[in-house]
Amino acid sequence: MENSFFTVYIEQDEDDMFIGSIPSIPSCYAQGKTQEKMLKNLQQVLKLCLRNTDRKEVEKTRFIGIQNLKISHA
Repeated sequence: MENSFFTVYIEQDEDDMFIGSIPSIPSCYAQGKTQEKMLKNLQQVLKLCLRNTDRKEVEKTRFIGIQNLKISHA
């Protein structure tokens, strides 16, 4: 079986739940009480998402980086 690697964005909400998303796959996100549980859930969601996604479109994207954007509140 071929391995594929995906960039995962991980956030933590106000209830301390971990939320992971894969920006190169539309609607591919999951949550969990721990990072490990969230990643396990995300792996299951990813498999389902890939069934409905054109692999060639996914392969066209690549991770560039993350940038913080500061805005001033008036």
